[in-house]
Amino acid sequence: MTITYEYGGNLYINMTNQCPNACDFCLRQNSSGSLYADNLWYEGAEPSKEAMLADIRTRDLKKYGEIVFCGYGEPACRWDDMLWLAAEIKSMGPYKLRINTNGLADCITGRSTAAEMRGLIDTVSVSLNAPNAEKYDAVCHSKYGPAAFDAMLRFTAEAVKNVPHVVMTVVSTMPAEDIEACRTICASVGAVFRVRAYISE
Repeated sequence: MTITYEYGGNLYINMTNQCPNACDFCLRQNSSGSLYADNLWYEGAEPSKEAMLADIRTRDLKKYGEIVFCGYGEPACRWDDMLWLAAEIKSMGPYKLRINTNGLADCITGRSTAAEMRGLIDTVSVSLNAPNAEKYDAVCHSKYGPAAFDAMLRFTAEAVKNVPHVVMTVVSTMPAEDIEACRTICASVGAVFRVRAYISE
């Protein structure tokens, strides 16, 4: 069981295997493993927040550029545990914390969540993945349906007001016109736009 792992000078925290989406391009749909660490799939119960903190404490946090909440799933599925861990890590030192997310925290928790990140999270990276609700639903297959797209945009716009750095990403395999449409959407909510390489296995 891998709770934390190193990649690219950062420390990644594998928060959960849960996710409300089933994106066509996700490693969860296309592979049994990860390029970055072995055994990211939690068999049985997921580790408690206390177990995660104990694992984090075994690391020399000073050597990482960022500490990233991610997972073989959507970290917002454990939103309260994640922010508890963020507060604990911040109490250890001025470490830079990032969340990699699909932006559906409000849907998952049933409340507006962006303001809860203030003072804890330094960067939020939101997967945009499509230029409109119809295409998002066709690619991401969210359990929240097409409404997930607007929920993701609202979360991102609120995150911009509460977090120093907010990024929206798309995969490089998208049609060029969709990438440009996503760039426009990203600018409209005030986030930074990034095209990320597609990882096929």
